[in-house]
Amino acid sequence: MTTPGMPSTPDAPHHARNVLVAYASRGGATAEIARWLAERLRGEEDAPEVTVAEISDDLDPSGYDAVILGSALYEGRWMRSASRFARRHRHELEHVWVWAFSSGPLDDSATTDEVLITHSADRATRRVLARDHVTFGGRLAPDSRGWLAHAMVEGGHGGDFRDRAQIDAYADQIAGELSMLPRLRHPVL
Repeated sequence: MTTPGMPSTPDAPHHARNVLVAYASRGGATAEIARWLAERLRGEEDAPEVTVAEISDDLDPSGYDAVILGSALYEGRWMRSASRFARRHRHELEHVWVWAFSSGPLDDSATTDEVLITHSADRATRRVLARDHVTFGGRLAPDSRGWLAHAMVEGGHGGDFRDRAQIDAYADQIAGELSMLPRLRHPVL
């Protein structure tokens, strides 16, 4: 998939890209979305080299041509580690292409409606000049730990609301845009 109106550049499709999919996850659902995005990107023609990594203090985005930054949502907020990563690495990330995603609504709203970006996700994605942000449904497993998670499951709010087709479509969108974009957003001088 390509985005209409974006100019093609001569160097974009001829060089393998290095893509980092960095995520913050507590229960594993967001980690799985990150792996699904990477899997789909690796299956594309002219597939990039894709690294999937949990966000930590040691994770360095330097050396990547693109970064996909994702976080689980808890109480409508990105996880602290994802927000901190965006803030700490904003200068490195201003030179590469960035996309972002959130995972969290425990209903089908992320698939059936356009979910508004949360304040913390918006702040983080604007900080790194992300090209796009998508909110995917979340997952709350019956065996989730914590009193709040247990109460939500008991109240009928548990389940898996992630939509694999929506996630694949986002990966296809990213792959299409990457194929048309120059290698770096702003060359490092």
